[in-house]
Amino acid sequence: MEFSLSKGGFVRDFHRPLLILLVFTYLIALVGTDQDYYSLLGISKEASSREIRQAFKKLALKLHPDKNQNDPRAHENFLKINRAYEVLKDEDLRKKYDKYGEKGLEDHQQGGRYESWNFYRYDFGIYDDDPEIITLDRGEFDAAVNSGELWFINFYSPRCSHCHDLAPTWREFAKEMDGVIRIGAVNCGDNRMLCRIKGINSYPSLYVFKTGMNPVKYFGDRSKESLKSFAMQYVTSTVTELWAGNFVSAIETSFASGIGWLITFCADRGDCLSSQTRLKLAGMLEGLVNIGWMDCATQGELCDNLDISSSTTAYFPPGATLSNKEKGGVLFLNSLDAKEIYLEVMQHLPDFEMLSAVALEDHLAHHRWLLFFHFGESDKSNVHEFKKLNFLLKDEHIQVGKFDCLSAPDICSNLYVYQPCLAVFKGKGMKDYEIHHGKKILYDIVAFAKESVNSHVITLGPQNFPGKENEPWLVDFFAPWCPPCRALLPELRKASKHLYGQLKFGTLDCTVHEGLCNMHNIRAYPTTVVFNQSSIHEYEGHHSAEQILEFIEDLRNPSVISLTPDTFNELVKRRKKDEIWMVDFYAPWCGPCQALMPEWKRMARLLNGLISVGSMDCQKYFSFCHQENVQGYPEIRLFPQKANTAHHYYNYNGWHRDSHSLRSWALGYLPQVSVDLTPQSFTEKVLHGKDHWVIDFYAPWCSPCQSFAPEFEVLARTVKGKVKAGKVDCQAYAHTCQTADVRAYPTVKFYPYQGAKKNVVGEHINSRDAKGIADILIERLEAIQNKGRRNKSPRNKDEL
Repeated sequence: MEFSLSKGGFVRDFHRPLLILLVFTYLIALVGTDQDYYSLLGISKEASSREIRQAFKKLALKLHPDKNQNDPRAHENFLKINRAYEVLKDEDLRKKYDKYGEKGLEDHQQGGRYESWNFYRYDFGIYDDDPEIITLDRGEFDAAVNSGELWFINFYSPRCSHCHDLAPTWREFAKEMDGVIRIGAVNCGDNRMLCRIKGINSYPSLYVFKTGMNPVKYFGDRSKESLKSFAMQYVTSTVTELWAGNFVSAIETSFASGIGWLITFCADRGDCLSSQTRLKLAGMLEGLVNIGWMDCATQGELCDNLDISSSTTAYFPPGATLSNKEKGGVLFLNSLDAKEIYLEVMQHLPDFEMLSAVALEDHLAHHRWLLFFHFGESDKSNVHEFKKLNFLLKDEHIQVGKFDCLSAPDICSNLYVYQPCLAVFKGKGMKDYEIHHGKKILYDIVAFAKESVNSHVITLGPQNFPGKENEPWLVDFFAPWCPPCRALLPELRKASKHLYGQLKFGTLDCTVHEGLCNMHNIRAYPTTVVFNQSSIHEYEGHHSAEQILEFIEDLRNPSVISLTPDTFNELVKRRKKDEIWMVDFYAPWCGPCQALMPEWKRMARLLNGLISVGSMDCQKYFSFCHQENVQGYPEIRLFPQKANTAHHYYNYNGWHRDSHSLRSWALGYLPQVSVDLTPQSFTEKVLHGKDHWVIDFYAPWCSPCQSFAPEFEVLARTVKGKVKAGKVDCQAYAHTCQTADVRAYPTVKFYPYQGAKKNVVGEHINSRDAKGIADILIERLEAIQNKGRRNKSPRNKDEL
């Protein structure tokens, strides 16, 4: 399939240095008009969500007006840090702020309200100071629960008293289960959309997540022991009782596959590990070491042969000699604590394979690899936990290894590896790879490796950066320290799978390739650009695969017409009598204009076939915009169906400039297609007529009815010719609505004609979305037609 991107629309111009200098100076001025949000909170630009919350909480407790009642500026000072927190905690707002400063946030004027001091002291960031509990945000939730590890997650609200009652128990439970399963928490106050998607409707809600199974909700009492019992049900590792009949075969089979045994021997003297500790160790060492136990009271001869005279625990690595404890590298452990035993065993497990420079190219050409690059001494942090990687990635056929860049500096330089890092090679040689820029923790690395090998995003540099070739490329210019950049990377991987063979995807680290980024005038991160031969298009949307795909589709089939003074006069002023236009008058340097652009394009797609949508660049056509009396940017005008004057228009003055708000406003100017029905016409046309009808029962005073009215008109146009659309005013005709069993407003009902008088109650449709209702109606019509065919078909041979 040929991929062709239109040269119309909003195109980034990389070849106008004077303009760019002016714009950059303007942006600096914007950011410099007040204290930087990062400085206000005392954090760096690479601060994580948890670090932002912790910094804000510390300042909130110090600067809150409740604690500074004699300071006349206390309220003003607190509003500043509250505003900074509101922006920086939100991934999309943070990106806009980083790129445009406060000017880019004019559509998001929040921060005017705040909570009491007690809220910040006792309710805010409940688990931020607990290292065993991982607070998950929207951007990292899916990666965590799909990593292959077992997660037990507490969805809570900071205002929920039961959540606070549970918190001390949840902390103790997390400490006890640390290393066995992952304990997480999601603040539904900060992540409403995530909690809504996951079906969370009460707090606290506790769920177990594991790859390959549906989430399981916990309904038991909230004691630590009950939580442990429930969680351990999902630890699928087993503990094997060893005896004379299975000992040798079990050990040899395990050793043959390269896996050792951790065995606790229970004798008359001394203490052996409890059954609960054994099971915990089985979970902690799953896939790495087999766990077993032996009762020396019944297996005395076997214990004697192993020289076991008292209760003890020992680790037998693959190939260990079993007959004599002095030989074969057997590790005897004195502790009864699961965590201590786990750490000591992990130290004795073998490290990853070290690949040589000679063998590297051959290895990467034939297998998928996750490689740790280091320079001499390896990084020791998390090294024990990382030994689980081979087990967690085996289903994806990803091998794990190490490479020392000091042994072959040229190889690492050609891969743009200049500091310790890890990268995924996708089994197609040394050019098809992606460097990891996420958190150096197990679940994030596992998620990255799984995503990367199945996606089509590669790491770029000067040698493989796309030139003016025929193939289009999407390039993400980013900095690894930038959290919005890191959040965008998984979405790019998802999008790349949908566009494989049509669009290539690459990422460029601007901290490494500063010259290349400067050459393309990159001034903020992330900046995502599509290169299509001589055309260059910048992506300005949200960090989601869905919106990236929408952006690409809009480049192929533009939904917004870029207007010139000539085309404006021809298409808008001399539009057809029944035509409606919406036009966005903008300037490319204007932050709110940039923020509006993706929403404007999305709105245009939603209005396709109903209202024509255009945009006018008032920097390029300044005199024309001045002549049209454009007062500011962006200015949105709707030109309705022609009446007395072609130049009559309506200005949009709404606060929200998202696609759905703009669409709803525009649909209000469509002429009515549906039919207003009276009791008499409802009976004659709907109940006794031979047409299919869909009816909107409404009340004029009802706000949801007013919001739904434009949507119903879209539905009327969508199903025109198949189903007639009518409206009944239930304030004027209450008896008709009561007879139809209408109990709420608006109510949508379908009255299909099936050859007989229709039921006055009709068929209730539980949707307020035009497309959703239309799909239901089409499905019902097909069912009616199929039923009619079956009734007409001959039933037996005598009827033939």
